[in-house]
Amino acid sequence: MIALILALGSSLAYGCADFLGGLGARRAHVLRTVMVAAPASLAVELLLWPVLGARWSAAALGWGAASGVASAAAFALLYRTLAIGPMSVLSPVTALVSAVLPVGVGLVQGERLGVAGLIGVPLALVAVVLVSAGPGTRSARPGRTALLLACGAGAAIALQLVCLHQAPGDSGVAPLVVGRAVSSAVTLTAAGLLRGRLGPERPSLALSAGAGALDSLANLAFLFAARGGDLAVVAVVTALYPAGTVLLARTVLSERVHRGRLAGLGAAAAAVSLLALG
Repeated sequence: MIALILALGSSLAYGCADFLGGLGARRAHVLRTVMVAAPASLAVELLLWPVLGARWSAAALGWGAASGVASAAAFALLYRTLAIGPMSVLSPVTALVSAVLPVGVGLVQGERLGVAGLIGVPLALVAVVLVSAGPGTRSARPGRTALLLACGAGAAIALQLVCLHQAPGDSGVAPLVVGRAVSSAVTLTAAGLLRGRLGPERPSLALSAGAGALDSLANLAFLFAARGGDLAVVAVVTALYPAGTVLLARTVLSERVHRGRLAGLGAAAAAVSLLALG
């Protein structure tokens, strides 16, 4: 139950981070947002280091660095995917792949689900697709390259989560700090190389920093959830993060929530209830 609560917290924090990051990047290139969010995210994890502790073993360093590379790759692929479009199709593809792969890894590693879990996990995967999909999904037809990029982005997100899960259980926040340092270095280097294409507009510093801080808290919650529970369950609950973004958009921006997403929110609630029973 504690692992499930942490996974829900991770999902909510990821959703809020995406919402703030999206607002912060509305008037500026997304890389400019990352240039603020990445250092803010690393700062939060460094502040958590004395509180939660860290053990710098070779395994913690290796898996942490691998998660950082995967995180940077996920950002690059996701950005390119959404630039090609259509987002209404590619976003749920990315979310689904990012959820399915960790579930598969967990099951291969010997995790076993009860009856409630066998119903709840597939239902949660359906909820991920419904909540991520935008209006006009049926009529939009992405090309082969766009679909491959979407699958690649989802796989990179999944790889980041799996790498964090593989880090030693007694490593504290060491894999998070290493991973964030690596991903920050990669994205900041990319921003420097592409600075001529970023335009003069500046993002909101508060929103961008808030997105980075929440992303760190989301990673932290996922790490401890995965250490205390099954990866198959934790990963699929964490992948429900678009629900938080949708609810914030409805509450703060008064955006309309179409029927498909409402159905997805209902399916998510039912899936979490089943997983809690399992």
